Amino acid sequence: MTFRKGADYSARSNTRTGGGGRGGTIAAGGGIGSLLLIGLFLLMGGNPGDLGGLVGGGQSNQGQVESAQDSDALAHCNSAESANKYAECRVQFAAKSVDDVWTNVLPAEAGIDYVQGGLVIFQDTTQSGCGYASAQTGPFYCPADQSSYFDVSFFNQLEQMGGDNAPLAQMYIVAHEFGHHIQQLEGTLSLSNYNEPGEDSNAVKIELQADCYAGLWAHHADEGEDAFLEKITDEQVRSAIDTARAVGDDNIQRRSGGEVRPDQWTHGSSEQRQNAFLTGYREGTMASCDTLERGVYNS
Repeated sequence: MTFRKGADYSARSNTRTGGGGRGGTIAAGGGIGSLLLIGLFLLMGGNPGDLGGLVGGGQSNQGQVESAQDSDALAHCNSAESANKYAECRVQFAAKSVDDVWTNVLPAEAGIDYVQGGLVIFQDTTQSGCGYASAQTGPFYCPADQSSYFDVSFFNQLEQMGGDNAPLAQMYIVAHEFGHHIQQLEGTLSLSNYNEPGEDSNAVKIELQADCYAGLWAHHADEGEDAFLEKITDEQVRSAIDTARAVGDDNIQRRSGGEVRPDQWTHGSSEQRQNAFLTGYREGTMASCDTLERGVYNS
């Protein structure tokens, strides 16, 4: 995956930076063991405000959002070269690419105007509308402030989970979290209940739809003269697939040393997550991502 010269590399609105504090966080402990435990519930989509009862030591700060930001933290993110080189710049411009795709697709296929979601790129810990979070929490979307949160150091954990830390794999994660923002705009995100897990649960259906929405983004991301990306290659798609498989519930359960328990799934199996991304990538329509079987999309 390569960002294309000539695209608009001005700063994305509704983006902020923050963190660096060492205060309380919703994640207990650190390292890959905690990440995998939390991943079963939250990784790539769960509500961090719900984690306190699962891992202990959590703090909920509903509706409070960190106000401090370093205005210069993303100043170097101003070109295709910076987007190709730095993970924080890649996240910011992946989000701009996602904005561009959904600005066109959401009204055309769902009859809903796209409203830009927030993007927070932080270091160490941060406070969201859903509570405190850290790199060990993993990327997440907070519906309370309609923002997606990323500590890019998380990407370094992907290979330990059997995924790929390649650029398109990172951008798949960004597009997945913004997929939850699309569900928030659709009014369906609240249907997900992580207290009622299972392979046929709404939680799994919501997560698989977000995977499919990430594939939909990839389908359109290299189209047109103003596209941010050069043509996506098969090898790059495979890196995203490997990462989708790595964050499957069955893979996380195995790597956590436990048995595979479909009745405890909240995000779907490795095969389901791979297939969901590929469906969106191949079809490029919201109708192909209708895991909730609502039948409301034009395509």
